Amino acid sequence: MDQIRIKTPAKLNLTLEVVNKRPDGFHNIQSIMQLIDLYDYLTITVDENDEQEIILSGTSKEIPYDETNLVYKAAKLFFDFLSSYEDSFFAEQKFRVNIHIEKNIPISAGLAGGSTNGAGTIFGLNKIFRDVLPNKKMHELCGQLGSDLNVCLEGGCLLATSRGEVIKKLPFRDYNVSLIKPDNLGISAKEAYTKYSLLENKPQYDYTHKMLDALMIGTDLRQFLYNDLETAVFDDYKELQKIKDIYPNSIMSGSGSTYFMLNEKVQPMEHYWIKNGLKFIPDGVSVE
Repeated sequence: MDQIRIKTPAKLNLTLEVVNKRPDGFHNIQSIMQLIDLYDYLTITVDENDEQEIILSGTSKEIPYDETNLVYKAAKLFFDFLSSYEDSFFAEQKFRVNIHIEKNIPISAGLAGGSTNGAGTIFGLNKIFRDVLPNKKMHELCGQLGSDLNVCLEGGCLLATSRGEVIKKLPFRDYNVSLIKPDNLGISAKEAYTKYSLLENKPQYDYTHKMLDALMIGTDLRQFLYNDLETAVFDDYKELQKIKDIYPNSIMSGSGSTYFMLNEKVQPMEHYWIKNGLKFIPDGVSVE
């Protein structure tokens, strides 16, 4: 039996700007993403077995522990890829894989909780099998699974383009982070992008390139925090409007519904989940 425990960090969108809609139904974006020290934890156990099995469990009642979970899909993709080589050990040997997911990142919150778990699964299995895949191949598998997995695998501060899977490492800056999310409110990416598509006047501020310049010369990033999807969903949720009224410097991450502030503290609010004392980190998924 082999076992490993993986830390999978949340991400923030410091900027998120929608460029256009793609023929495949996704959107091209330009986004500066940053990993933070809010972690889920994966405990991955692998045994040799007569048949291939992937068994999920976890601490959250809000996510499925079946083949629809991105962790399951990531594990299946990992073994399917390796078993496709006829002369490899993986073509003959089967495994029972148990993955326990300790959830601390809120669900449907714009913090890439599912994506970071998927990236952590590929990373953790690769470690168990002694780095059988090079880093480039792990990124290829992550790109097949979703838009934010590559960011979570690489870590630090990154420019993400295309649908989010094309990444470029950026200079790392230290900031403290506070998060605030309405209880019982999650916004799916599908909802946010659909509402953005319906906007008659789509914003065109190009804050991403302004922040890129700020990163290069070392000036304060906070003046360039921005999210197109916040514009798309803001008017539909009084919970988001309340956050903005109290904390006008806060910005929504991803498709929401989490807002964040840099170097400012959020005070307790009834019916809101709040997390202070976080910080930017220079890495991504890793062994605990």
